[in-house]
Amino acid sequence: MQTGYRPYPQQQVPPQQRTPHSAGQRRGGIGPMMSSGPHHQVPLTQAQIAQQQQQAAIQVEMAKRRSRKPTDKNLPDNLDDCTIGDMAARYRELRDFERRLDATMTRKRLDIVDSVNRSVKRWKTLRIWITNTAEDQVWQDNNLNVDNFDFNSNLEPSYRVKIEGRLLDDDDDLEKDDDSEDNNGKSDDSDRMEEDPKPKVAKTPKYRFSHFFKAFNVDFPSNRKGIDQSVEWKKPERAGPSSSLPAAADFDELTFKRGGDENLNITINLYRHEEPERYAVSQELEDIVDLSEATRQEIVMGIWEYIKLMGLQEDEEKRNFRCDDLLRKAFGIEIGLIPKLHEYITPHLKPLPPVKLPYTIRLDEEFHKDPQPTVYDVRVAVDDPLREKMLSFLSNAGYANMLKEAASLDEQLAIIIQAIHVSKAKHSFLKSLSEDPATFVKDWLSSQKRDLDVIMGESMRGVGEDTTGDEWRKGGKDSIWSTVNARESVTVMLSKQPVQPQR
Repeated sequence: MQTGYRPYPQQQVPPQQRTPHSAGQRRGGIGPMMSSGPHHQVPLTQAQIAQQQQQAAIQVEMAKRRSRKPTDKNLPDNLDDCTIGDMAARYRELRDFERRLDATMTRKRLDIVDSVNRSVKRWKTLRIWITNTAEDQVWQDNNLNVDNFDFNSNLEPSYRVKIEGRLLDDDDDLEKDDDSEDNNGKSDDSDRMEEDPKPKVAKTPKYRFSHFFKAFNVDFPSNRKGIDQSVEWKKPERAGPSSSLPAAADFDELTFKRGGDENLNITINLYRHEEPERYAVSQELEDIVDLSEATRQEIVMGIWEYIKLMGLQEDEEKRNFRCDDLLRKAFGIEIGLIPKLHEYITPHLKPLPPVKLPYTIRLDEEFHKDPQPTVYDVRVAVDDPLREKMLSFLSNAGYANMLKEAASLDEQLAIIIQAIHVSKAKHSFLKSLSEDPATFVKDWLSSQKRDLDVIMGESMRGVGEDTTGDEWRKGGKDSIWSTVNARESVTVMLSKQPVQPQR
């Protein structure tokens, strides 16, 4: 039933002449907004319709072929009696070995994926050297003639501070590589011709000083002259999707210059750069996870393990957990949701404090006679060296090609197994026929007649057949073959004629 609308009386309005307007002028008034594109669909031609129908038929045919594709790779039963040798037993052993090998490879690959996702870190020592030099100080010889009365000079006393950092393990690895190359170059054969030594190529360290920090600044004491001597550096962001850092963020040492002629006590603040980011945990949360510094994932996993250990998860609703004294003190709730653990821990996370390195800038002559650097060791987290190898293994293009090749071989094997099943059925048929031809033909004709009667619905239930058989084998008025759906399906199937290919 269509909805009725009240007719609206229309008035005859005399046509008005429209004034031309510029392209940039907005048209006023209320009216429908029309798109500038075509509003009418172009009708398809007969050739395009036929092409679409042909493509749809091809897709249906391909789907039918995929559905008919054999997938069984198991040999038929009692095949050992029909074959010569133990080939069937050997094939079954190979199939069992293949199943165990596939299970092992899948488990190992899942373990590798889990290790890569967990981003396991290793702790190494970053050694930092801090030194300073003095320039144009009073005690330095600036080529001034003491016999002259004019001691004015445009040179102002200044100093340079250099901060250098390197991983200790990287230096040890370089020395080991050099020693191994030297040992490999030597030979016990005295008659061997001497060869020109190969030039040593400097090995670029994988981790540099700037990789571990995202910013740093220097705290100076209050200046009596009111001059701002602040020093700051922030790591620039990556340019685009490339993984390489810009040149301003890839260095091992950093130097800054300031003016002054007095010793200064400064503090160098280094802010860590870690992926994933680590946070300082509050005391309430630290009592639960037993960690003072951790990532979000580590904290959530620690709380989850605590909930399981204390048996706080509810039995009916697995997503809920009850809060004991520690959880109630940290979160302030009685019943919590496991999916909201990230929200619960956010107020308890704070950025890590910077690494503070105190240093005294010495500008006196006695110190610079034999200057010694100030050395600090800082613990930093680096990726597991096996992580790159595992990533290259997971992203190997040959793995996909190997899977395609294995799938192709499986399809060929399934076709061969299907042919073996057909041959086994023929062998069983001919063997039974050869043993007792008369009885076999009689039983075979009786079976064919019974099946035909069941399909046509002419067989009576319980007459001349076993009433304890399958339901689909039973005919008669009350059988499943007397239903409307079964009759229509059989009628449609019998009415279909096989399509003859056009020649």
